Amino acid sequence: MSFLFAPAPQAVLPIEGEFNLYFPIHRIYGVARNYAAVNAALGEKTPPSLFLKPADAAVYVSPEKTLELDFPQATEDLQHEIELVVAIGKAGRNIAVEDAMDYVWGYAAGLDLTRRDLQRASSAKGQPWDTAKAFDESAPMTAVKPASRTPDNEPMKVWLYVNNEKRQEGTTSEMILNVPEIISYISTLYELKPGDLIMTGTPAGIGTIHPGDVLEGGVQGVGVLKVKFKEK
Repeated sequence: MSFLFAPAPQAVLPIEGEFNLYFPIHRIYGVARNYAAVNAALGEKTPPSLFLKPADAAVYVSPEKTLELDFPQATEDLQHEIELVVAIGKAGRNIAVEDAMDYVWGYAAGLDLTRRDLQRASSAKGQPWDTAKAFDESAPMTAVKPASRTPDNEPMKVWLYVNNEKRQEGTTSEMILNVPEIISYISTLYELKPGDLIMTGTPAGIGTIHPGDVLEGGVQGVGVLKVKFKEK
C-alpha cells in the first residue's frame, strides 16, 4: 500500500505498569451533562448528550511530571472538566446493560477541556460543538489502568484543584447514566470498537482557566494528572 504522504502516527496512551505497551485510540466519546448537579445548574432536565473528540486530542500526562500545554487559541473562556475515562476492549453493538462491563478493558483520568465561549455561540445557533470540544490537546489523560488492577471501589471520587484551590469534587455515584448504561446507550448509536475511550462526564465546579494556571486532578483508584498552561 502506498500513501501520498506519511500517515499520522497512531494516537496511543501507555498502559499503567507496563513497559512499551500502549492502548491504541480509535475514537473518543464525550458524555455531556451526565452529573446531576451540573444538569440542574444548567436548568435542564434533558438526558445526557454525546459529542466526539478526535483520537489525537488525547495527550498523555505522566504521573512524574507536570505537562505544559499551550493555551488554546480562539477562546476567552477555556474551562476544565475532570472525568473518569472508560477504555473499551472489544467490539459490540446494542450491548445490554447487564453485559456492558464485559467490554471495559480499563480506565483513565482525563480532562475534557472546553472552549466554553465557542460552545455557547454554537448552542445559540443550534450548531454542533466541534470547535468547542474537538481541538488540539483538548483531552489530557493519564495512562490506561487495566480493569483487573482497578479496585472495585464504587463510587469513585473525582476531583480537581486549580492553583492549589479545590474547584471540582464529586463521585461517580452522581452520574445520571452509570458506566454500564453509558456503554449500552452509545452502542445503540455506534459500533463500539477496541480502542474507544469514553469520557463519562464531570461533577459540579466547572470553571475558567487562565494562562499560567496549574491544574491537578484525578479519579480515585485510577490515576492523577497535573498540567500547566503556558503564559501567552
